[in-house]
Amino acid sequence: MHAFLSSGFRPFFLSAALWALLAMALWLAMLAGTLELSSAFDPVSWHAHEALFGYLGAVLAGFLLTAVPSWTGRPPLAGWPLACLLTLWALGRIAVAASEWLTPLVVAMIDLSCLVVLAVFVLREIVAGRNWRNLVVIAMIGVFVAGNALFHREAAEGAYAASGYGLRIGLAAAIMMISVIGGRIVPAFTRNWLAARGSRVLPAAFGRLDGLALALTLLAMAAWVAIPDTPETGYLLLASGLAQAMRLSRWRGLDTGREPLLWILHVGYAFVPLGMLGVGAAILWPDTLALASAQHLWMAGAIGVMTLAVMTRATLGHSGRKLTAGSGTAVLYLLVVASVFVRLAGGMLPERAMTLWTLAGLLWCCGFAGFVLAYGRLLLIGAAQR
Repeated sequence: MHAFLSSGFRPFFLSAALWALLAMALWLAMLAGTLELSSAFDPVSWHAHEALFGYLGAVLAGFLLTAVPSWTGRPPLAGWPLACLLTLWALGRIAVAASEWLTPLVVAMIDLSCLVVLAVFVLREIVAGRNWRNLVVIAMIGVFVAGNALFHREAAEGAYAASGYGLRIGLAAAIMMISVIGGRIVPAFTRNWLAARGSRVLPAAFGRLDGLALALTLLAMAAWVAIPDTPETGYLLLASGLAQAMRLSRWRGLDTGREPLLWILHVGYAFVPLGMLGVGAAILWPDTLALASAQHLWMAGAIGVMTLAVMTRATLGHSGRKLTAGSGTAVLYLLVVASVFVRLAGGMLPERAMTLWTLAGLLWCCGFAGFVLAYGRLLLIGAAQR
């Protein structure tokens, strides 16, 4: 337990991966008609909530609890306080799954408690360490928590929360976090790797194009939250998708093919512009692509792939291992990437949708089961020092 609770990434990354596996298995059973949860959420809303706020909430906790000490130079949250925070997250998953037995307010309070406590802790550390640059992260977490709270309210009122304001707010916050944080780490890690190999052509530094891409993304996501079905929103999403694709093209991703830990970061980030182009196209030309399928480019693609990339890299780096991945890790990356495109195909081929959705879920489960098998021991008992 001393090693397991020595840093936030250990319990939260392992729990996130296990929940990604279990929640998808439960969803597949619900799709097959063999399981019915005691949840006040409708099945699709439960699936969407747990994929976004449940899974990503755990990854956010693991990432921030590990990154903040590096940002501020202060000691990490460890030991029983860390165990208590993990317990709050786990209770949230139970409360949502068994919400028929509780009042909506109690369910919301239990589910929101982990991220609220996390945000307060991170804010305290940033202020104490005078790390003002990362206050923007607190703002994005606040928006993410607000989306979760609104999701609970919509579900309590009997609305179809899977397509409501709460989900869009939470997903928009997640995409902005990937755009901001991913926009720092992807080119930085790539630059370090290429420079160590003597390359003279390195990823471009942050410039006007990056600022334009972030501004367009913020504007497009705000429009998608507020007025999701208008042509103006569709065109804004297409414009921001092109700007994000141009931004990504300057990070030398094609030069990282020999290192899975790097190319998967570029692939994960690529789902940000792909999702914008897909959702924009679904709004403008609804007969060509279902909106729910296009959103999975963000939900399973940008979030699922990018978080898996970050979890594998952080687990190796903070457990004292070399920052390189073998063929086994590359396979689990490809399984999750394949699941995203198979799910997309399910929305384009309605006559085969159930088969393709099931296959996508199985590929997803195999990818995260592979992560648990390959990295679980490092998370449980790996060296506590980097």
